[in-house]
Amino acid sequence: MRQIDYLTQGTCSRMIHVELDDDDVIREVAFVGGCNGNTKGVSALVKGQKAQDVIGRVRGIRCGNRPTSCPDQLSLAIEQCLNQPR
Repeated sequence: MRQIDYLTQGTCSRMIHVELDDDDVIREVAFVGGCNGNTKGVSALVKGQKAQDVIGRVRGIRCGNRPTSCPDQLSLAIEQCLNQPR
């Protein structure tokens, strides 16, 4: 299992906790800050999904005029978690 606490940039959320199992399936995602209902919804939707699939779906999503969003930051957090040694 791998896990990371990713400090976000450019979003209302401040941090994202990500846990991946040994098959790179998302076990847990928890946002600190941000729009409570939306971040809980995103967390519930990605749980049990393959990490690479989630990255492909949420990378590049923008929030209003911002160049990023909580889902986009999640893709960066997952990618960083995947790059950690097992």
